[in-house]
This record gives sequence, C-alpha cells and structure tokens, in this order.
Amino acid sequence: MRDVKDYIQKRVLDLSHYIAEKNATVRQAAGHFGVSKSTVHKDVTERLPGINKVLAKEVKRILEINKAERHIRGGEATRRKYQTRLEGRVKKGGYSIKT
Repeated sequence: MRDVKDYIQKRVLDLSHYIAEKNATVRQAAGHFGVSKSTVHKDVTERLPGINKVLAKEVKRILEINKAERHIRGGEATRRKYQTRLEGRVKKGGYSIKT
C-alpha cells in the first residue's frame, strides 16, 4: 500500500512543478501527464498543500491567473476557428465572400 502513496506523492510533485515551470493550465498538465483534469485539480488543490506549502501557493497563484484569463483564451479559440473556416471557403459561381 505504501507504493501507491509514494506514486501519488510523486505525481502531485511532478504535476505541480510542471504547472509552476511552464505556467501551464490544468488541461495542459493533464494532457502532458495522461491523467484527467479532475485528478490534476485534486492533486494540486487538496494533496499538494500537505506536501509542499510553498509550491502549493505558487501553483494556486498560477491557476488563479489562468482562471481569470480563461474567457480571453476561449474567445481567441473561437475567433481562430471561424477565421479558419472563412479562409477555407472557395468562391463558387456568382457569390462573393465579404470579409
């Protein structure tokens, strides 16, 4: 049973260092380590403070910044999505595409 706890503690520290070094989002960290966003969130918000309080504060600060910027990133993604669709259109017949 001790091996499982060691594994979890190592994962918590690995995730936390990755977020702190890369200013990564929960989603980016989850993708990088192949775990769910729920796992990342639980690890860094519940488990990390009991392991390393200083690192926990740094990760919390980064996640708060990411949360505050989330709506901006979402808007950028939507803009790129529709811009790509618009650029992919082919002019057909007598129709013209207004930009």
